[in-house]
Amino acid sequence: MLKQRIITALVLLVLFAGVLFFLPIQWYTLAFVAVVLLGGWEWANLSNLNRALRFVFLALLGGTLVATAQYVFSMDFGSPDIDRARQILAVACGWWALAFLWVQSYPASAMLWGNRWVRGVVGLLVLVPSWLSLVILRGLDHGAWLVLYVVAIVVAADVGAYFVGRKYGKRKLAREVSPGKSWEGFFGGLGACFILALATSFLFELPLKNTILFTFGVLVTALASVIGDLLESMFKRHRGVKDSSHILPGHGGVMDRLDSLSAALPVFTMAALASELPKYL
Repeated sequence: MLKQRIITALVLLVLFAGVLFFLPIQWYTLAFVAVVLLGGWEWANLSNLNRALRFVFLALLGGTLVATAQYVFSMDFGSPDIDRARQILAVACGWWALAFLWVQSYPASAMLWGNRWVRGVVGLLVLVPSWLSLVILRGLDHGAWLVLYVVAIVVAADVGAYFVGRKYGKRKLAREVSPGKSWEGFFGGLGACFILALATSFLFELPLKNTILFTFGVLVTALASVIGDLLESMFKRHRGVKDSSHILPGHGGVMDRLDSLSAALPVFTMAALASELPKYL
């Protein structure tokens, strides 16, 4: 199993790097449309939609992606309307705050989102803004590195949480959703991301105001990544499954790899725009 996980991870890393650094923005956009649609198929299963209704959900997801692109982007996807993008991203960030409350109050919160169509709408709120963020970030100056930096934040939060939680973890973060996570691990992950943000600000000589905005954004991004992980864990637990699918050998499904990123991306994109990070890179 470990060998299988390593091989799959290496293949995914090569594919991700190739798409991120070598494809033009139009093909990059289409590649991640395909990834989002795969994630949408898995989300439809988590929502307990039957096979026919899953295609209906995919059609709704695809239509929402097209409508979002028409609202935000010019035809070449390289010049987003920042004000319109911020409107959608603000809604996404607000949604993740609500998701945190749902996770914390599970299983009682299931009465609010247990309906399969409500879960489907949640899928749109998860998947569409994350795709939008991927395209916006890639279109900015040094955009490929900005996308990679979001991944670095998620990894730092995960690694920090793992080692601190393993050594000091006692108080459960969300016992009913993910018993292995602790508050100590959570703060360990935030600490790792705080160091990452300060190091980045120092390296690129961000002014104090921008450093404060950026560091705050990185910490909120790390918080969002944890919520994204917990939300999918909650939906899987409610559905009675361990993985969103088995499409990735040793890793489960697409959503099992994108759960943290789906929440981190909109938050980081807002932070990058607010701190004007691209012009300092």
